[in-house]
Amino acid sequence: MSITPSRRPAVSPATSRRRFLTTALHTTLVAGAAGAALTACADSGTAPAPAAPSAAGTSPPSPQPVADGNQALQRLLDGNARFVADRGEDLDEGIARRVAVSKGQHPFATVIGCVDSRVPIELIFDQGLGDLVVVRSAGEALDHSVIGSLEFGVAELHTPLLMVLGHQRCGALDATIKALDAGRRTAEHGEIGFLVDTLAPAVRQVAGKPGDRLTNAIHANVDLTLAKLRRSPVIGPLEKSGKVKLVGAYYELDTGKVVVG
Repeated sequence: MSITPSRRPAVSPATSRRRFLTTALHTTLVAGAAGAALTACADSGTAPAPAAPSAAGTSPPSPQPVADGNQALQRLLDGNARFVADRGEDLDEGIARRVAVSKGQHPFATVIGCVDSRVPIELIFDQGLGDLVVVRSAGEALDHSVIGSLEFGVAELHTPLLMVLGHQRCGALDATIKALDAGRRTAEHGEIGFLVDTLAPAVRQVAGKPGDRLTNAIHANVDLTLAKLRRSPVIGPLEKSGKVKLVGAYYELDTGKVVVG
């Protein structure tokens, strides 16, 4: 009788940075604890009490602070290039970093994006704990809470960059197109109706234009969102004074690339 050896599932070489960092940190902590236990036993002849994991350990070097919005934008684009090429940095997302940012935060960019589950903003820019202020709403729709959150990012946390990030095949704008085409009364659809009312100007702006209607509406919506944010009594003056750079961008689901402009 022959016995067929069991087959183990293949493991992709592109393991997530979270798995890598968690494994590395666990190995470091276990090794350190084991070494301390052996030393203590040799000195006293008794087993030491279990030690709590140290928050120190080896951490990747922290990036240099950005000087202005241009440097912040370049850091985002560099991170996105790594994401596209599947060459993410070993960003510090372990215990040491978590403890460090619990004492204070110094993010370098504020980004508003869609709630779409395929657009995780920190991941597509290859950034870690404490790097970004992220605000998400369906179709980047603005209301008092969203605008206030963005104002907080640039005015209180002093991020020199504010990015409005639209994305390919946005479901919120697609739903808005369908609602407008069907002539539905948005008030009949709960708070989703607010989203349709908010995103409708972008859809109407591109009516009759050549090209893909949804893609055109997504780009128009980014531009209209930027225009609204520039009317903020907080954000507008910060941009005029050069303290904040505002940019629009488009995320390609198919490629993972972020295109500015």
